Amino acid sequence: MGDIVINSAVRSNLQTLQGTAKLMAQTQGRLASGLKVSSALDNPQSYFTAAGLNSRASDLSAIQDSLSLGVKTLNAADEGIKAIQKLVDQAKSVANQALQAKATATTLDATAEAAAIAGSAGARTVSFQIGTATAVDVVFDTATYATAASSAAAIESALADYTSAGGTLAGLSVTVDGGDISFEVESGEDLTISGTAAATGAAGFGIDDDSDNGETLTEARSTYATDYNGLRTQIDQLATDASFNGINLLNGDSLTVKFNETGSSKLDITGVTYNAEGLGINSTDFSDIDADLALLDTATSTLRKQSSTFGANLSVVQNRQDFTENLINVLEGGAGDLTLADTNEEAANLLALQTRQSLAQSSLSLANQAEQSVLNLIR
Repeated sequence: MGDIVINSAVRSNLQTLQGTAKLMAQTQGRLASGLKVSSALDNPQSYFTAAGLNSRASDLSAIQDSLSLGVKTLNAADEGIKAIQKLVDQAKSVANQALQAKATATTLDATAEAAAIAGSAGARTVSFQIGTATAVDVVFDTATYATAASSAAAIESALADYTSAGGTLAGLSVTVDGGDISFEVESGEDLTISGTAAATGAAGFGIDDDSDNGETLTEARSTYATDYNGLRTQIDQLATDASFNGINLLNGDSLTVKFNETGSSKLDITGVTYNAEGLGINSTDFSDIDADLALLDTATSTLRKQSSTFGANLSVVQNRQDFTENLINVLEGGAGDLTLADTNEEAANLLALQTRQSLAQSSLSLANQAEQSVLNLIR
């Protein structure tokens, strides 16, 4: 191309067109990509600074995912505590119902006949035992019970001191109906009558088949005890199921939530074991309901304290979650300030360049007209 000679006016316009074309290509590239710095060739300092900011924002995005898992794990533990507390409340209700349970009386009918009490000369000893309490021996003078008609009343009289409120057989009621006598144990415990064999029935009394062994207090509470122990099982199962993503803070697992890329900023959350045994809720037969209720009250206090602890941990994690999200926005915004193009500005630049190109083309055409005039003269 060195052999081709063009005048200075044409060359100047040509250079202008070339420069304008280059700027237009650059502007069109920015509009297409949205970036004013898309490589290190455009602006090394801005490019590498923005790359560092974007890399940290990407690392924090991964941390943000971990924070979200931490929040959900704490939420699962909190929901587990709430559900366990409901079961503890139900257990309290069952225990209180058991506390109101009453035993039903045990009754035993007997016919006190002279032959039964007599049978041998002298006194006869008859043993009365309520449940597993110490047996009480009562001595009857057979001479006193000469006739069947008087024997029942005489037996009732002889037992009066024993069955009074301060007697050793308190709670045993004796009722006479003619020649029949009925014994009733209000506590519901079994009544055992024994003694030296006699002509009729055990212990020297004619024992009737019309007897009713009532329900003891322990038996009356047994159904409630079964329900109570069933709730303990439910507490165990619920504590086992309160997991999220393989971590169960109510079953002995712990959790570490990292707040930055290096892990130098973190929160260690210690898990607990809140099955029935861990809460101190023992299996029971309701022999000591007050003690069982005290254990349930302690379990409630324990659950409330741990719920408060998990709540504080959750607040910290959520706060860091919000901070991390805002920091990511700041980092990405800073990187964008260094590399993103202003599309409005670039559009205005393109319009100006198109106008400049049009003017340069017109100027080039005018510059070429002088040489065309010479060509016309030659023709």
